[in-house]
Amino acid sequence: MVMGRRQGVTRASLPIGATDLVGLGAQLGLALGRVPFRRPWSGEGGLPHNLGVTVTRETIRSFMGYLTALPIQEFRFVELVLDDLSGAVLGPVVRSLDVEQEAATLCGVPGIWYRRKGSAPVGTVLYLHGGGYVGTSPRMYAAFVAWLCRRTECEIFVADLRLAPEFPFPAGLEDAVLVMEGLLAEGRDPARLFVAGDSSGGGLAASLMYSMHRIHHRPIAGVILFSPELDMLLDEASVSDNADRDILPWNIPTSAYLHGRDPGSAPVSAVNQDVSCWPPTFVSFGSDEMFRDAIRLFVAHLEEAGVDTTSLEEPGMFHVFPILMPWAEGSRRAYRAVGEFVHAHLPDGRVGGQPHHGADPDRSTAS
Repeated sequence: MVMGRRQGVTRASLPIGATDLVGLGAQLGLALGRVPFRRPWSGEGGLPHNLGVTVTRETIRSFMGYLTALPIQEFRFVELVLDDLSGAVLGPVVRSLDVEQEAATLCGVPGIWYRRKGSAPVGTVLYLHGGGYVGTSPRMYAAFVAWLCRRTECEIFVADLRLAPEFPFPAGLEDAVLVMEGLLAEGRDPARLFVAGDSSGGGLAASLMYSMHRIHHRPIAGVILFSPELDMLLDEASVSDNADRDILPWNIPTSAYLHGRDPGSAPVSAVNQDVSCWPPTFVSFGSDEMFRDAIRLFVAHLEEAGVDTTSLEEPGMFHVFPILMPWAEGSRRAYRAVGEFVHAHLPDGRVGGQPHHGADPDRSTAS
């Protein structure tokens, strides 16, 4: 369930929340008004691509900046409205992709299963959604996860984790561990099990790997990361150098989640982990994002440790671009690469004696 519906979580009254929604609309209008002054016709791509990048960057940056400036009760009200809107708007999109959604609970942790209609999954993905450890919900990820479901041919469980500030670290990690244990208890083969996440969810996936190693967990098939938040110190040069090109607010908040925890400690900052025990890992990120340098450092650590690593750095793209701009060619490359990564790391790369190739979203009529 979205955080605003959890027991003990408070949200603003209707008049205040409605006022915040009006303010959000005005903020997005201002963002669109800035687009012509950002020279959207310039850049390495064609005009449609450059315009899409500029509009997305302006609107999402304004969206995130506005919401993170609200008091938490007002943030939860707006988030609840957005979750309901996602359910209404994205549900038909998911169905058009021949993907089914099913609400479920694993070891007490709620979430949503995404499965392709009419075909048995070749593997399972535990997906940990982003949102700065404080926001978003599984329903907001419906379209993106449906694409991943088609491309990988896996069933995907998007865990509805507890979020800060109401539930700071390690609450979300505890939930992720429970879901992982639940999947294994239900008989999922670790050799066909992947952990995936974007942004803060990617950081949480790294925290899960750290916890699994410490309890000598059975190895899984792989890890899939999109623009992961891997260093909570946020002291790399790209954090400031790319602040004007990324969608993230320049003052990325972390204190609500860390709640006094050392931001450089290995459980929350994967760049300081021993990664020699990691399974095969896929990483997708953009050259213009604020987390770029930390991700590059982490990829280098993986490669130095001998981990089977697939890394895609898309030129001129910002944070979580495959989610925000799925139509872009760079996003399509990321989708194709994810499918190839998953199928390459399944046992023998095949099920039922036949090689597997992910369904191509580029050819979908819904694209």
